Parts: sequence; structure tokens; C-alpha cells
Amino acid sequence: MKMKSVSKKSVILMEFDWALFIITILLAIFGIVMIYSATRTLNTNTNVIVQSATMVIGCALMLFTCFFDYEQLKNLVKPIYIFAVAILILVLLVGIGHESWGAKSWIRIGAVGIQPSEIAKICFIVTFSFHLSKVHDDINKPLVILGLLLHIGVLLGLIALQPDFGSALVFVFMFCCFMFVAKISYKYIIPIGVVGVASLPFIYKYILSPYQQDRINVFFNPELDPRGSGYNVIQSKIAVGSGQLWGKGYLEGTQNQMGYLPTKYTDFIFSVISEELGFVGAIIVVALLFFIIYKCFKTAQKADNVFGRYICVGVGSMLLFHVFENVGMCIGLMPVTGIPLPFISYGGSSLVVNMIAIGLVLSVAYHNKPRSVFDVY
Repeated sequence: MKMKSVSKKSVILMEFDWALFIITILLAIFGIVMIYSATRTLNTNTNVIVQSATMVIGCALMLFTCFFDYEQLKNLVKPIYIFAVAILILVLLVGIGHESWGAKSWIRIGAVGIQPSEIAKICFIVTFSFHLSKVHDDINKPLVILGLLLHIGVLLGLIALQPDFGSALVFVFMFCCFMFVAKISYKYIIPIGVVGVASLPFIYKYILSPYQQDRINVFFNPELDPRGSGYNVIQSKIAVGSGQLWGKGYLEGTQNQMGYLPTKYTDFIFSVISEELGFVGAIIVVALLFFIIYKCFKTAQKADNVFGRYICVGVGSMLLFHVFENVGMCIGLMPVTGIPLPFISYGGSSLVVNMIAIGLVLSVAYHNKPRSVFDVY
């Protein structure tokens, strides 16, 4: 039988996950379009320009990460973890932010603002995936679980000190997904779950700041403070509902264009989408986001090693929580935590980190064996 000649270029085309790459780029471009609408009344295109430049940088880093063999990251796990701890400590020392909003979580370098907790997410995914890949056969040994808890505990503790409740929840959710996929025994899940639920009143009273407590109270009843803590949620629900099926039209949203909707190009960008593009537009956006999440978990299923599998699970779970929390808070089903909508909300740190995360998933898919031209027929 004659062997069919295959060029290296054709192998790249076959192994590269074009669907995941294209949908990611389209969502990022769509985000810029919606940010323009949300900032139109500000009479400046600064946010659009910054987000566009960030998207270009993110795209370049996503491609670099894709073609970089992710298995080489095993040799960099310790420096990556130390870097994550260092930047989280740095933000506690020199960080800036709206402390009245409950968090001091930014580092300013010249004209550039960086959110270390976003960078720490990708660092955690890589380092924890490696940690799990080394101990997954002994996952139910108490000392192994203690080591894993210590791994996340250091990062979680530093984030809690900011305090950044939203980012902390992302880490907890990723940890739970990691442990579930690693097949931790129910003899640990049930007691930890009981302790977790029982500790909620303590966390509410002694850990959360007054502003964060207000957010929880308003979540259950926005009318408690309709002109203060509840204002955001009330206006967001009005915007979402007023969009009805087809929306009011691009640049025609009343809540958006008349300035009633707060933080509309960051936290509540989904409300702008719902008002101007309606239920149909919102569903399409959510469907595309869930397609990306599905591809992450599907790539995890196909990964030829546990390290790659856990990386994809980490990226998928991170994006899943972001989508669930952001959409939920915009429609009043989740408390407001400042979690951005992936690829769409304004924010350079978030966009770049998310695109690097997708680059890791693309790398796992691309570097699955066989990946040599001599192995493909």
C-alpha cells in the first residue's frame, strides 16, 4: 500500500483546533463592539482602543502558548507558583483599587493596570494540574489531600486578604472540579461539604467586609437599598427584561445609552447585550461561551496524559464559573461579585489570561500524539 505524502503544513492544519480558536477571536471582537456601545456616552474611545490592543496581545500569546509544548511547563512549575504568590503579596503592599467597593486588587505600572488575581488563576491551573498529575493515583490518602489543600490555601488566603471574594470563589470552584475529576472519595466530599455549609454564617459575619455583606443581603432582596447596594441589580434586571426577544437595537438601549446601568462595560456587559440584542442575541452569546467550555472538557477527554487533561479541566471550570456567575448576577440569580464575562467584558488582565488559557487548551489538542508528520498517513 502506497503511503500518502503529508506536509508539515497540512499536519498543523489538521491538529490545530480551528473552531475553538475562531470562536474565541469572534467573541473578543464582539466584546469590543459591545464595549463601544457601553462607552459611547463617555465621549471617548479609550476603552475600545485599550481593549483592541489587549486583544491583539492576547491573540499573539494564545498562538505562542498553543505551539509551545505545554509539557515543558512541568519544568517551570515551582517558579510559576512562586511568581503567583509574589504578585499576590505585592498587591497587598502596593495595590490600588476601590477599597470602598470591598477590594484592593490592582497594581499600577505606569499607565497599565494589572490584576494579579487574574494572573494567579492561570498559574494555579498549571501548577495544580502538575501537582494532581503526580499524586492522582494516591488522591485519597490524607497527606496527599492535605498537600493539595495547602497548595490552594496559600493563594486563596492571599486573595481573601485583598479581599476579593469573587476571585476566591473562582479558585474554590476550580479546586472542586479538579478534585471531582481526580475521583476523590465521597468519604471526604461529604464531611468537607458539611463543614463548608456550616461555616457560611461564620464567613459572612467575620470574613466578609460590610460592603460584601451588603451585596449578599441585596442579592436576597434588592429593594432593601434600591438607591445604593441594590441599584446595580435593579437597573440590570430592567435592562435585561426590556430587551425582550429581539432587543432595542445596537446603540439603542435605553438603560445603557441614558446612563442608568452602572459598570456597564465591565461587570454588566451582559445586560447591555440583552437590552440591545434581546433574548436571541443573549442566548447566542451564551451558547458560544458554552461551546468554548465544551471544547475545553472535550479536549480534556482526548488528552493523552493526565497533566494535559487537568489543564483543560482547570480552564473549562474557570470559564464555566465566570459565565455562570456573571450572567447570574446580571439577571439577579447570583450576588454581585465583580466577575467579568469571559472575552467580552472590558479588562486587559482578564482578556489576556483567558486567551492564554485557551492557548493552553489548544496546545493540549495540538500536541496530542501522533503529532509528527511521519506518524500521520
